[in-house]
Amino acid sequence: SPGFFIKPSSKSLLDADYPFCDSDDVLEDEEDVSDVDSVIEGFVDGDEEKVEGIDWDSDWDREFEIDEKKLTKELDGFAPAGVGYGNVTEDTLERMKKEKISKAEKKRRARERKRREAEECVLVCARCHSLRNYGQVKNQNVENLIPDFDFDRFITTRLMKPATVAPLVVVVVDCVDFDGSFPKRAVKSLFRALEGGKKNPRLSKLPKLVLVATKVDLLPSQISPARLDRWVRNRAKAAGAPKLNGVYLVSARKDLGVRNLLAFIKESAGPRGNVWVIGAQNAGKSTLINTFAKKEGMKITRLTEAAVPGTTLGILRIGGILPAKAKMYDTPGLLQPNLMTMRLNREEQKMVEIRKELKPRSYRMKAGQTVHVGGLMRLDVLETSVSTIYVTIWASPNISLHMGKTENADELQTNHVGIRLQPPIGQDRVPELGEWKPREIKVSGVSWDVNSIDIAASGLGWFSLGLKGEAIVMLWTFDGVEITEREALVLDRAQFLERPGFLLPKAISDAIGNQSRSKAEKKKRKEEMIDTLVETSI
Repeated sequence: SPGFFIKPSSKSLLDADYPFCDSDDVLEDEEDVSDVDSVIEGFVDGDEEKVEGIDWDSDWDREFEIDEKKLTKELDGFAPAGVGYGNVTEDTLERMKKEKISKAEKKRRARERKRREAEECVLVCARCHSLRNYGQVKNQNVENLIPDFDFDRFITTRLMKPATVAPLVVVVVDCVDFDGSFPKRAVKSLFRALEGGKKNPRLSKLPKLVLVATKVDLLPSQISPARLDRWVRNRAKAAGAPKLNGVYLVSARKDLGVRNLLAFIKESAGPRGNVWVIGAQNAGKSTLINTFAKKEGMKITRLTEAAVPGTTLGILRIGGILPAKAKMYDTPGLLQPNLMTMRLNREEQKMVEIRKELKPRSYRMKAGQTVHVGGLMRLDVLETSVSTIYVTIWASPNISLHMGKTENADELQTNHVGIRLQPPIGQDRVPELGEWKPREIKVSGVSWDVNSIDIAASGLGWFSLGLKGEAIVMLWTFDGVEITEREALVLDRAQFLERPGFLLPKAISDAIGNQSRSKAEKKKRKEEMIDTLVETSI
């Protein structure tokens, strides 16, 4: 019939694409519809002849590919569209993120997630929070009011109760301050209890005792494990310890010997035994237990660790390290009142703490000479049967030293303690620490090549003396600080000897230099001001 020819398929396609619209809502008359249909099918004005030279599909595809490449290049470096655009979904984004994360990063995140889960919902008191994050207590006056832990009442009485399995007592001692950290009172209490328990027929299982010497990584590497083991056993025996069931040399920080120690503890405790970890304040008990937990992969609340004496206040039961019904207890650090660190404030304690492997500082001295260890201790050589002796200082490298004539020692102490001779920090701290007390000591040795004897000050360090003959020395330090004469721990001395005069750590040297420059600048400004006033008046 006359008029335009309209194919039904196009109409049905339109209806299918827009089922919610009438045809009149899309195109107003049939002519517009026919134009669209002719374009779609490759016809013009209803003529069924195809337009020559035009391949609609291929040309459109090629142009689209060019535009797509151009668009991709222009958008290079931009993040893909977010969720909801195109084919980007939550799963796609998650998969893209996982593909970019390395295996090492995945392991690190997994460890971090486990750590957060272990500490999740754990209530930490303000004291522990301050110790963990700032390494100090919030109120030192309140801290001083905390009573000392009564070892006899809380530990010894429990150990001597009848039990099916013998309890195990783990005594933790700091290698670099053995005599200062060895809990003599507690060990002697155990010794008396054990002697009494042997006469009690009800006690078939007496406690076992194992000595753990920690922080061996801080000792000089030339000390052999066999010699150190023998030295530790001799010092424990000299301190009054009963027969030991084992001695272990460990480093919780460097993970040395921890696995063997843990295996011994498990074997000794069995499935139902009790393990009591005791030691002096800041000997490293909590650090050792945290290392045990890490070895076992247990999710326990991390015990508070800090280089502050008396961090742990009460008996803590630790689960998850030992078998099902076996129990491990962390006990408060036992008070050692004869330590040098008990007199120092927190900043001064940081200076005397030994955190890295000890390095020797050696002097060749003769009668009439003195060596100062900060403002905390000094050693005078009074008499010698030989011309010279070797004196080696084993202490924190943050402590300044001075070697000079004994006749000038008092004047040097008055003028420089708190300034060049630190700690203490500041001259105002000197009278607060108390008076020094002299101790005369006779020493002897058989060789200059090795150290013969140690003179140790608890909580500070020790002198090692090497000589072939006899000598009399005078040790000066504060009254109440424990001084111990013992077999030399380290036989070697420094390869090169120190010269007389000051030996200052970099921090103290820089501080003094800055102070001197500041004084010089003030003096210069004052002189310039005076000159200006004089010129103005003229």
